[in-house]
Amino acid sequence: MKEELIVSGRMNHLIDPYLQIWHWHIPLYLFLGGLAAGILFFAALNTILGREEKYPVSVKITPFITPILLIAGLLALFLDLNHKLYFWRLYTVIRLQSPMSWGAWTLMIVTPLAFIWCALNIKEIYPKWNWKYKFLIDLESFFRKNKTVIAWLLVIYSLILGVYTGILFSAFNARPLWNTSILGPLFLTSGLSTAAAVIVLMSKKHLERHYFARIDLMLIGIELFLIIHMFMGFLASTQVHIEAANLFLGGPYTTPFWLFVVALGLVIPAILEILELRGFKMPVWIAPVLVLFGGLMFRFIIANAGQASRWLY
Repeated sequence: MKEELIVSGRMNHLIDPYLQIWHWHIPLYLFLGGLAAGILFFAALNTILGREEKYPVSVKITPFITPILLIAGLLALFLDLNHKLYFWRLYTVIRLQSPMSWGAWTLMIVTPLAFIWCALNIKEIYPKWNWKYKFLIDLESFFRKNKTVIAWLLVIYSLILGVYTGILFSAFNARPLWNTSILGPLFLTSGLSTAAAVIVLMSKKHLERHYFARIDLMLIGIELFLIIHMFMGFLASTQVHIEAANLFLGGPYTTPFWLFVVALGLVIPAILEILELRGFKMPVWIAPVLVLFGGLMFRFIIANAGQASRWLY
């Protein structure tokens, strides 16, 4: 009887989100990485399509926050490591079967590309900026001549980075909630949505705001579809997957997920964006801020609920 009470107490601790220790490092890392990936994707894609002047904020302004996002995300990941002095070992080998290896090497490529992109557009922020050394002038000239190549690299690797933020979870087979292939495209879509929200928030051009509001509206629809599809897949699978879904369907994560992520982070912003696109006047910042809030909460809730989800023995 005593052993049963001990086991019961442990299980209650595992499934109660208010009793858990909310580890903030990994969810924050995934949120910042997905956001940076989305911003760089839109910047590169609009450059390839020749829309630099039409959508200048997405191409030339918002990418300036991506180095900060990437460095802050890597710092959060570093703080979560148990053996911090050995992080460099990730870069001594490439393991194609390891999502962490994919992520480490992708970030190794994306981060310098983000700095290069900022350097090519730095005069948009500081018009009087001039490179003092000739080798820097020559380097800028070289990158500017190959800007299309850099843009294509950013499109490819930003998509890999966005998908990786979800695959990092789905590779953990021991957690039924995370063991789904939908997390990759779902996290990518969420990252693109938060990036579109940032562009709407920062842009002062009516045309650009409406263009990215429409994109965000489409991405929100895709997110809702993927979320519904994920739960339908769980409910049609094994008992442990059904119990994982039940954490959100009457279980301890029901209110935070459906309120903070679905209602406040997806449905309400979508309604506000539809109203704005139809000409209703309202504060521009409300919908983007709600999308960013919902994206952050989504990663925190999935991270913590996944730890409560486990196979039965």
